[in-house]
This record gives sequence, C-alpha cells and structure tokens, in this order.
Amino acid sequence: MTLTTSYTTLTLADRITGALVGAAVGDALGGPVEGYTPEQIVERHGGRVHGVVGPWHGADWRTARPIAPYHKGDGHVTDDTLMTHALIRVYEKVRDHLDAYAIADHLVPDLISRPLWIPELEAETIPLHRIFLAEKWLVARLHYGHVDPREAGTGNIVNCGAAMYMAPVGLVNAANPAAAYAEALDVAAPHQSSYGREAAAVFAAAVAAACTPEATATHVVDACLALAKDGTRAAIEAVAETACGHTDFESALAPLRAAVAPFDTVGPDYRSPSLGARRPSRLHAIEELPIALGMLLVADGDFRTAVLGAVNYGRDCDSIATMAGALTGALRGEGPIPAAWAKQIAEASRLDLHAPARALTEVALEVYEKDRTRRTAHQAAFEALTR
Repeated sequence: MTLTTSYTTLTLADRITGALVGAAVGDALGGPVEGYTPEQIVERHGGRVHGVVGPWHGADWRTARPIAPYHKGDGHVTDDTLMTHALIRVYEKVRDHLDAYAIADHLVPDLISRPLWIPELEAETIPLHRIFLAEKWLVARLHYGHVDPREAGTGNIVNCGAAMYMAPVGLVNAANPAAAYAEALDVAAPHQSSYGREAAAVFAAAVAAACTPEATATHVVDACLALAKDGTRAAIEAVAETACGHTDFESALAPLRAAVAPFDTVGPDYRSPSLGARRPSRLHAIEELPIALGMLLVADGDFRTAVLGAVNYGRDCDSIATMAGALTGALRGEGPIPAAWAKQIAEASRLDLHAPARALTEVALEVYEKDRTRRTAHQAAFEALTR
C-alpha cells in the first residue's frame, strides 16, 4: 500500500482523536450484536450490519435475557468506552506515565464515586453499576481487599477486560511500542494476569505502533509480534497468516475464527463457555486482540472495513470493534470515520467524543517533555560514568 500524504502528515492530536473516536464508534456498533454468531446476526438483521442498529430484542430489551437491563444498540457505547475514558481521567490527574498504584489511587475511586451518564442504563450513576464482574474485581481487590496493586489481577478470570481500555497507554507512548508494552503491563497488573495482561500490553503496543508516521497495518502487526509472548504471539501469528489471504471481511469471518480457535479458551458457544474458559495459561490467548489485528490486515487499515468486519464477526464483537476502531483511527485519523456514525453515537450516548482526545493529547505532550528531560539527565549521568 502506498500511503497518501494526508496519512503520513497526521499530527499527534489527529491520531489520538482518530483512535479514541474510532474506538467509541466501534464499541457502539458492536454492542447490540455482542455474543451472537455471524449467522445469527444475518438472520436477525436480514444481512450484515453496516451501521448503527437497534437492540437485538427490539422494544423488549428491558426484560429480554440475557441482555436486560442494558439498552445495547441505538448508538450506545458500552463499558469498553466507559473504562477507556476513565483511564484518560487518570492520566489527566497524574500527568505522567501510570503504574499499578495509579489504578488503585485514581481509577478505582473514579469507578465508585464519580456519577456520570451510563448510556446502556439510561441513568446517571457510578460506573461500578455498569462494569462487569471482571472489572468490579478492581474495586473488590484494591478498595476493599487492600491487595498489592501489582499482584491484584491474579485470580481474576482471564479475559479482555484490561485490554479493551488500554488504547490511552499506547497513545501516551505514541510511536514507541516497547514503552507502551511495558507501561501497559504495569497498568493492567491490578486487573488481569496471564494472557489477559499480556493482551493489554500488546494492544497498547499496537496502538503506539499505529501512531508511527509511516505505519501500515503490516507494520502494526509486526510490532506486536516483536513483543508478544507465548500463546498471544502464536495466536496473532496464526490469525495474521490467515488474514493475508483475504481482502474483504465477508470471506474472512470463518477462516479467522478457525485460526484463533485453538488458542481461545471460551469455546465454540460464546454464551456457554467451556470448563477451561478464561483460566491462566501460557498456551492460550484472548480472542479479541488477534481478531482485531486480523481485521486490520484484511482491511489494509481501512476503518469501515475493519470495524464492520469486527462487528459482524460476532462473539465479543464490541471489544473487537473497539480495538479495530482504535487501531485504524490511530493509523489514519478521524477522517475515514463516517461522521454520521460518530454524531449519532455521541448524541445517543450523551458523550463529547472529542473532549477525551483533547485532554489526552495535552497529557501526552507533557509526558513527552518529562521523558526528554529524564533522558537528558540519564545521558549526562551515564556519560560521566564512562569518561
């Protein structure tokens, strides 16, 4: 692919805005079809999903199980976006790199004491009332259990709960995948262990790589493979190899699922997980990140193709589409994101999708200046030792 000038000259602000708006749009598009198969999605919607759709059960969403009481659809973002924005608020407070203790000191209080509008609940309440048990774990372990934040993730189910909101770590470390990987490992430690924590680090690295001026979809995946470990690396490698044989998401849906299946512990029925589901392992991987990267390759970085491929893949497709939206947005900015989708989602969710991007851009610039000062001081000290 030959990059156009418009992509190679994107600023840091452009890429942060594209990543965060893209992630929110992907999240909202995937929410109403989460948990279903591609075949069920076609049957329900009379074909593939190509934009914002309503709740799976229509007007019965308030009582229909297993969806109730969440209003998924109609442009509502889910916990993926709520957690992403919460992490950005932590960066706004700390205004530097984060670690496990920043999660205990700032993210957990935000989840339990800061009321905000929760689109899926159609009410103003604290985020704790929306996040699922794997995220409530943070509150139980850190606020009530007083566990060492660096070890608190051990014992939680291993899922994409931490990975889904790690884009801000990659954006603060824009164009430095190794630094993003290292920071996200620490940030995710209170929440996840094993391949859940690994996926969080690799996703942050992927977002950082996507911010590199000359980056392509292949460049992003190569950066992931250079850092990923164990089953996560093997899963990405298998999915990437399969994705390279496809240029449209329709033909890629089944092959990508087959490629990731040996590494996914959930099993073929997403709503009835296997006995080994979400348990620690060096051999396995979460499904969401490899598939998001696979769709990125299939789409060759195109936002619409990658996100709609993620949405129509089904299963945990809101998180897959969140990741795909963040990666394509970081690669190409906000321009390719359909403005009508972003507008509808912002209005339905009562969110300013651009305010978090402006805030994180300011923080990223400040952190870079602090890093430069620290590097200069280290360089002087080290050179003094070698004279």
